[in-house]
Amino acid sequence: MAGDPLVSLRRLCLALPETSERLSHGEPAWFVRGKKSFVKYADRHHDDKVAFWCPAPPGAQEELVGAEPERFFRPPYVGHSGWIGVRVDVDVDWAEIERIVTDAYCLVAPKSLIAQVPGRT
Repeated sequence: MAGDPLVSLRRLCLALPETSERLSHGEPAWFVRGKKSFVKYADRHHDDKVAFWCPAPPGAQEELVGAEPERFFRPPYVGHSGWIGVRVDVDVDWAEIERIVTDAYCLVAPKSLIAQVPGRT
């Protein structure tokens, strides 16, 4: 996926079961069943990064930020809850982004929807 990272991110998020998009704090965000947010876009939101924020499994934030601080960061407001910031204004591996987005979705979606995601039970 090349071009506008928002278009690519939107495609990944909306491909997951029962997701929707709406503005949250002036930026696009994606929700499961219109309620639980699993990805928030951040186009230079408080800094010069174009990125998205999403929940991550326990320990993932520390691991990713520690290993690749040029790509991953602790986002404001939600970082204390284990969310991860993922830059999309750098060289992007969209297969990796798809895994990160899917993991975030599976952290907030009900089991009945997770069962509909290929490779998840």
